[in-house]
Amino acid sequence: MIQFRDVHKYYGDYHALRGITASIKAGEFFSLLGPSGCGKTTLLRTIAGFEGISSGAVLIDGKDMASVPPNLRPTNMVFQSYAIFPHLTVAENVGFGLRKDPRSKDEKAKAVEEALGMVGLKGYGARAAHALSGGQRQRVALARALILKPKVLLLDEPLSALDKKIREQMQMELIRLQREVGITFVLVTHDQEEALVMSDRIAVMFEGEIAQLADPETLYRRPNSRRVANFIGTMNFLPARVISEGAAGVEVEAEGFGRVLIDAERSGGAAGQDGVCVGFRPETMTLLYEGQTATERESMATVTEVVYYGDMTYYDLLIDGTKDPIRISMRNVPGRPVLDIGTRARLAWSPHALVLFR
Repeated sequence: MIQFRDVHKYYGDYHALRGITASIKAGEFFSLLGPSGCGKTTLLRTIAGFEGISSGAVLIDGKDMASVPPNLRPTNMVFQSYAIFPHLTVAENVGFGLRKDPRSKDEKAKAVEEALGMVGLKGYGARAAHALSGGQRQRVALARALILKPKVLLLDEPLSALDKKIREQMQMELIRLQREVGITFVLVTHDQEEALVMSDRIAVMFEGEIAQLADPETLYRRPNSRRVANFIGTMNFLPARVISEGAAGVEVEAEGFGRVLIDAERSGGAAGQDGVCVGFRPETMTLLYEGQTATERESMATVTEVVYYGDMTYYDLLIDGTKDPIRISMRNVPGRPVLDIGTRARLAWSPHALVLFR
């Protein structure tokens, strides 16, 4: 549905987009993820036509958009601020884009009601827009964008102003809505969890470039660089030294873990400035309690910090033979005590949990 072909964007001397080449599939929920200033919103605005490009090409449904103005592109955008007109009713806001539509008044009213029903606001048409909650205003903005039946819906951090509970509800609503209408959604977000929950594929961006483009599970379990691993969720890193390589994988000496063989699938990541290291997620390690035995490997550690979240407890542990603590997570199930700071602990782990960055 969308193709970027070596897209560059300059603002004077500032190189905002640096040779972006990527494709977004029809009917896909696609996210642009990255820290502030990485170029994700600029890239989104090139799709909408609100930003021109310095070189390269942006194609939508096979057509080069170079000479197509924003109002003639098969896209619509939901902005971070929602851009709801406070002096209009909900129905007038949703139907705003139909002002020049040749359909009759009754047909337009029916289309407005259908759009409101789609976002869970059936019967809200007569309500004043300024009397709506944040979540309701977001739904009105979605209905207004969808009523024109675009091929691509662009979402510029539409949930950032909502509180946590409403935000999580709206994430599920957007997933449901995208599946129902079947059009391509492109979301810009700096929230890693939001991108992982909602997306079919994610492009992680840094400094105007796509660092990795993959499905959520691949990004989380097999990041292609330490930088991506560090940005997506929580990742622990331990220094390592490569001993040998073969068809089965790479054997390393990892601080605190000793000699371990890492399979080839998990040994292709780029290390970054700190050199070779192994990385692992907090949930892939397990604390062993009295009477439990490790299924694969075991290391001794000391608890240095405890953070209790109700359903989970996060522990910082200093593994024997290491300089810096690592973080692991344990689910709080009945009968499993929360350990105190200073407790000596047995840590069970598997070589399959480790990713090598070199």
